[in-house]
Amino acid sequence: MKLFQHLRQYSIPTRRKTLISSIGVGLLRNVGPERCFCTRSEDSELKGLLEYMDSLKNYEKLGVPKDAGTDSEDGFDLGRMRRLLELLGNPHSKFKAVHIAGTKGKGSTAAFLSNMLRAEGYSVGCYTSPHIQTIRERISVGRFAEPVSAKALSSLFDRVKKILDHAIEVENGRTSHFEVLTALAFTLFAQENVDIAVIEAGLGGARDATNVICSSELAASVITTIGEEHLAALGGSLESIAMAKSGIIKHGCPVVLGGPFLPHIEQILRDKALLMSSPVVLASDTGNKSKINGVSMLNGRPFQSCDIVIRVERDLKLFIELLDVKLYMLGTHQLQNAATATCAALCLRNLGWRISDGSIRTGLEQTSLLGRSQFLTSKEAQALGLSGATILLDGAHTKESARALMDTVKMTFPEAGLTLVVAMASDKDHLGFAKECLSGGHVEGVVLTEANIAGATSRTTAASSLRDCWIQASRELETDILHDEMPEHQNSTMDQLLCISKSGNKPILSTEGSFQASLKIANQIIKGRTGDRLRIVVIAGSLHIVSLVLATLHD
Repeated sequence: MKLFQHLRQYSIPTRRKTLISSIGVGLLRNVGPERCFCTRSEDSELKGLLEYMDSLKNYEKLGVPKDAGTDSEDGFDLGRMRRLLELLGNPHSKFKAVHIAGTKGKGSTAAFLSNMLRAEGYSVGCYTSPHIQTIRERISVGRFAEPVSAKALSSLFDRVKKILDHAIEVENGRTSHFEVLTALAFTLFAQENVDIAVIEAGLGGARDATNVICSSELAASVITTIGEEHLAALGGSLESIAMAKSGIIKHGCPVVLGGPFLPHIEQILRDKALLMSSPVVLASDTGNKSKINGVSMLNGRPFQSCDIVIRVERDLKLFIELLDVKLYMLGTHQLQNAATATCAALCLRNLGWRISDGSIRTGLEQTSLLGRSQFLTSKEAQALGLSGATILLDGAHTKESARALMDTVKMTFPEAGLTLVVAMASDKDHLGFAKECLSGGHVEGVVLTEANIAGATSRTTAASSLRDCWIQASRELETDILHDEMPEHQNSTMDQLLCISKSGNKPILSTEGSFQASLKIANQIIKGRTGDRLRIVVIAGSLHIVSLVLATLHD
């Protein structure tokens, strides 16, 4: 089957050519080792660990308390984490680490950097969150980007369970799910004698459970972006968020800043670095030239051809020129993440680590992640009841990531009709997300639905609440939309709304609490609105709805 029946180069910003695609069977077979599912045998092998973890306080399910991520009396108790690690033999002191914080881009940057180091031959421990299908995704160890095996994780848990029991008893049950999992990851990295670990902070930085790494073990710290997410937990302002994330900067250790940042936010980070005598590398500096040359296909997968040129003169002297890098992580935001990871690799090289330009390129080109610009195959689209549509999964859930997502869709499919299926957690900026989506491209339909967050409903946003935000967003943008709550359309069928929507060229907004039913509505919209044009369905708003899609396919 032809994957692209009509393929032309689309390049930004000067050339206006079009990429029209027909994503075919087999695309995700090439995504890489990150595409994994927890099989029933693995479920059985991990049963003891998963039941134990479920008994602990899980802030991903419950939501994070106010100011918990700030360096204050209300912040998480890092002493508790240090005491737990001491009982385990201080495993975090037995390997070098790169520590990554930031509002967006942490996981992608960690994946890029880990793959660069693996390409050079290093044994790498990588710890990220959250997971999509199995908790094993959060931890990888060795020379391959594969989730830790169920056997290795279960065996480690069995070996240290008595220590964990004692620690939890001593802390009066306050030890959290994230703290225990972080301790298990660090213990595994020490046990496997990794050359280096790449560690993503869970929340903020200063009071995050990962922030027990001392300057003697820290090779470099990375702060990707600063945005308004987890506001209440991180002090209520952009400035307090920057302060919290700057807590991972350690004395004398280089810090890579991704960006771009607002000037006063960048200054907060630089001031902290100055206080810690830490050299600063700004990946988004105007002297660094990164650009997307175009979008094409290779082996049935869309990629963007990029040039990454890093030239740093301030604090450290770093240089690399990588031309025609094939990034399968799409979008300008992923190019920025790639540049940030490249700067981190150059910092390591400056410290004496052996990392060739070729390994940096290979790491960039071999990176892909579940739920980040992830295309489904035509067979998977058919299994979801969306035959003939190109389906893109993306965990975007902030206004910044929504803008990046819409920009990516416009860049890759500039003439396509777009239908969105959205579910979100309750603590996100629903209005900001909606405004970016409605203003960012040719949206023909939006289906608002619901998904459990971290396996529970306590943080799930009702589809009806999302609808109110999208209606408000359309009013503020002065964009006409059609929805069944309008008095004149309350008794209209979907077919009738589609006819009115198409004739007036207005997006149609629908709500459906059931995810399966939301896909049926999306199918109605794309068939009723797009005609012969390419049909794009973007499923976004949370990594948890991505997980729901993949679980549906797996089942």
